[in-house]
Amino acid sequence: MIEARYYEKLEGSKVHCRLCPTECVISDGARGACRARLNKSGILYSEIYGKITSAALDPVEKKPLYHYHPGEHIYSIGTKGCNFHCDFCQNWSIAQNLNAPTRDVTSEEMIASAKECGSFGIAYTYNEPFIWHEFVFDTAKLAKKSGLENVLVTNGYVNIKPLEDILPYIGAMNIDLKAFSDEFYMKICGGRLNKVLEVIKRSSRSCHVELTTLIVPGLNDSEEEMMKEVEWIKNNVGAATPLHISRYFPCYKMNLPPTPMETLERVRRVALNSLKYVYLGNV
Repeated sequence: MIEARYYEKLEGSKVHCRLCPTECVISDGARGACRARLNKSGILYSEIYGKITSAALDPVEKKPLYHYHPGEHIYSIGTKGCNFHCDFCQNWSIAQNLNAPTRDVTSEEMIASAKECGSFGIAYTYNEPFIWHEFVFDTAKLAKKSGLENVLVTNGYVNIKPLEDILPYIGAMNIDLKAFSDEFYMKICGGRLNKVLEVIKRSSRSCHVELTTLIVPGLNDSEEEMMKEVEWIKNNVGAATPLHISRYFPCYKMNLPPTPMETLERVRRVALNSLKYVYLGNV
């Protein structure tokens, strides 16, 4: 373990984590909502520094990024834990499982692996990379210095200071915009919509950004909600921002049937009224 960044010490050996908008106040011996940051005797530690659950060479389109190094492959790594707890989590076996097996790595090893397999960069993905901030920051800084690009595939739930600290080293981000309803975020994910929108706006000023919305039947599949979402994207990020509309499948705690193709096609037609590039995924 290494000492975490972005926290304050409080009385009674408690700590206040400032990494993400959840703003956990953590008692001695307890973990934050992400389950990856441990308070030990009044010091907050990252338990996942230099630990990975998954590594693969993926097409960059799988991130999904369609307008960034198209046709190329990127070395992709992830660890465990997440600061969201989405009922439909597609990667729950690592994102929601504290006991997911890991192996130890160094930043230098990840950079060497990326270069050995011919990748143009490193993608921090599979789980939520911002809760891995210490390792991602250190690796991204070295990777950029060595000529590699860095990509974040994220839920966008991070405070502005940690975001701005890492943005100079990031070439592209795919950010989940899970719905355009604060109620959805609070009930289904355990977060707040406005915090994600802030991150999208700020990130789009520094790097290439593409967005993904997973359409869940009966929860965020209305034409009205999609209309509000794409109008916000057009007005705050730009009409040329690629949007990936992704198909939901039953997973983790959610047993709703898969999203019908006609639903995806319908919301895509709505999105194309405001955005130039709208793609269907998981179909």
